[in-house]
Amino acid sequence: MTTDFEELIKHFVLMSIKDIDEMKIIKSDMLKKLIYKREIEVVKIGSKNFISRTALIAYLQANTVPAEVNIH
Repeated sequence: MTTDFEELIKHFVLMSIKDIDEMKIIKSDMLKKLIYKREIEVVKIGSKNFISRTALIAYLQANTVPAEVNIH
C-alpha cells in the first residue's frame, strides 16, 4: 500500500511554510531546515519562500519508507 499524496495535499500551485505547517504535513521548523540544507526546492518571491505542490509531493515520495507487509 502506498500513500497517495496527490489526494492528500490541497491543490495549490505554491504554498508558504505556514500553509504547509497548518496542513500538518511538515512543521515549519523542519521545513526551514530542509530549505537551508537545500533538500527541498523553493520559489523565492521577495523575501518569502514558497514550495510548489509538485516539489512537496516529490520530497514526501522520496522520503517515505513503505510499511512492511507480513502476509502469513
